[in-house]
Amino acid sequence: MSSRFPGSPLVPSPSPSPFPRPPAPPSAGPRTRRRRAFAAALTAALPAALLSGCGSTADASDGRTVTVTVGYQSKTINTVTAGTLLRSLGSFERALRAQGKRDGKVYKVRWQDYATGAPITAQMVAGKVDIGSMGDFPLLLNAARGTQLHAPTRLVSVTGYNLRGALNTIVTKPGSALHSPADLRGKKVSSSVGSASDGTLVRALQRAGIDPEHGIHKLNQQPAVGASALRSGGADALSQFVAWPGLLAFQGTAQALYDGGALGLPTFHGVAVRDAFAGQRPAVVRAFLAAQRDATRYLQAHPVDAAQRVAKATGLPPEVVYLYNGAGGLATFDPTLKPQLIAALKKDVTVLRAAELTGPVNVDSFVNDHYVKQSYGSGYAKARSSTAHPSPDEVWLRGEDRTHSFSSPQALLRFAAAHRGAVRAANAADATTGTRWFADKSVWVRDGARLLPFATRATADTWTRHHHGARTLSYAAALEQAR
Repeated sequence: MSSRFPGSPLVPSPSPSPFPRPPAPPSAGPRTRRRRAFAAALTAALPAALLSGCGSTADASDGRTVTVTVGYQSKTINTVTAGTLLRSLGSFERALRAQGKRDGKVYKVRWQDYATGAPITAQMVAGKVDIGSMGDFPLLLNAARGTQLHAPTRLVSVTGYNLRGALNTIVTKPGSALHSPADLRGKKVSSSVGSASDGTLVRALQRAGIDPEHGIHKLNQQPAVGASALRSGGADALSQFVAWPGLLAFQGTAQALYDGGALGLPTFHGVAVRDAFAGQRPAVVRAFLAAQRDATRYLQAHPVDAAQRVAKATGLPPEVVYLYNGAGGLATFDPTLKPQLIAALKKDVTVLRAAELTGPVNVDSFVNDHYVKQSYGSGYAKARSSTAHPSPDEVWLRGEDRTHSFSSPQALLRFAAAHRGAVRAANAADATTGTRWFADKSVWVRDGARLLPFATRATADTWTRHHHGARTLSYAAALEQAR
């Protein structure tokens, strides 16, 4: 099943042939059925992986030629420094050519594009993928599956992160009467079980006093299927990860109901490596991380060009890519394994275990910072302690290859009003969570002389309840009043 974005080219992804899945017995409850469905999704790739290639490993070598297989998710765009952008820049191939000159080998890279992390995990434990990138919850399942099948993997770097959790969002249809997680009781909510966005849904429901297993009707669906269900009315809400919420909002087919940044819990994507491969080819792992650092520096130095490169490769609108990956975007790109992210990973284990999706996971054993430390040298400790700065408010004008930054929402509004018709995208940070969202899709509040943006109706309503005289207004009205 593909998670192809609407309007994007269908890029064939090596995915397993779906094996028939027997229905759950009538007596099975919702949790049991979802657990069985998720287990089937995670393991369906394994038989095909074991049969493909006549049992050969991903690291195909004839003594002089070494083929390295990289599994990535082109459309999960905060993995781009280990996937889409990295591939487009050719950084890994250059690093391997340099390595080849040192050791006399010829290195080839086989890129394999997947819709989610589950098939990457299945291919890794089968020895068919050497290096793979995926989100924090799938990484834990990767660790658990590798341990279970005696094919351990290690987390060696991070791609993109958000310390508050804003990479995951719950959305509803525009004009929906649902304004907060408390309104989801008894509703049909689409989510991908085992993903970080499902973790956001579970935690948001718990904070609203709703049992995440029995208080809603959860639909375990791929992102594209869930988006279709939301549009058709088959789902009342959709909880998904980058870049689906931003894409649907940009298209005008969804509005944000819950900002994952309200949780204040870090979320991230990272790079896992087969332990056996790393032991056999440590120079290749070092080359990959060196290339990832190059791609990270490129994204930071050329954020608009990087967004356009990723947009071209994925079919996503550049405005959506830039919302997440741009200067001060929702995702911060930094390969270092920060303590905050590892601590969050340990908390995520409890969510997966409560859903009976995994047993114990030894996070400390799974994390291996040896290679990324080598990549940074003496500068690693300083880089690891550095974190993202608040997102700036920005406007991207049509025909320009740069953006305009502003120190306040009012300044952004005044600029956008003065360039009405020429604005390609305007991004403003939520006044309470700091989550950057499209300004024209945000909920605006007038509080005295201030005009404040909020990513969701819930955060705007919380503000107006606690600030006497504050009132909501439309984006058009905010533009007029900012002049």
